[in-house]
Amino acid sequence: MIADTPRARDRFLIALLAATGLRIGEALGLRQEDLHFLASSRSLDCPVQGPHLHVRRRTDNPNRALAKSRHSRCLPVTPDIVAFYTDYQHEQNLVAEAAETGMVFVNLFRPPLGRAMTYPNAKSVFDRLARRAGHPARPHMLRHSAATPWLRGGVDRDVVQKLLGHASPLSMDRYRHVDESETRAAVDRAPAWREDQ
Repeated sequence: MIADTPRARDRFLIALLAATGLRIGEALGLRQEDLHFLASSRSLDCPVQGPHLHVRRRTDNPNRALAKSRHSRCLPVTPDIVAFYTDYQHEQNLVAEAAETGMVFVNLFRPPLGRAMTYPNAKSVFDRLARRAGHPARPHMLRHSAATPWLRGGVDRDVVQKLLGHASPLSMDRYRHVDESETRAAVDRAPAWREDQ
């Protein structure tokens, strides 16, 4: 999906959602001050080591984007995410109107330039991608794309729950998509059935 868009902003948005499992409202509500993409954030009075971001619920976002959880959380990011962000910053620097915004995701390609991206803006990005790819593309699909491999890979459910910002462990069940190879492996591991049993 990332290869299907020429815009650095959109590549960063897609990569960020896929790598962190953020909800679209959480991503659109990010402010520059939430991104701590250096090895150390001590200069920002943040004790968390390594590149990461902070998800905070704010009711005063200009685009009305809202984090679902009332509890803030911190999410580590990979060097790849930092590289996507760097590319996006180069693209954003070409739009003078975007210089003063404190929001991470802003309109760069149509008016009002420099304004925080809204849900309809993000939906149009995914609609374009869906048409190019020839299959559905929605932001929440990327949340599943992050959570399912974590769970299949053996990441503790409590850790995945924290990464996704879920209050209840029961919320994790919808992200555990079982595929054919897993059902085959389960049957193959079962003791052999014999007719005389």
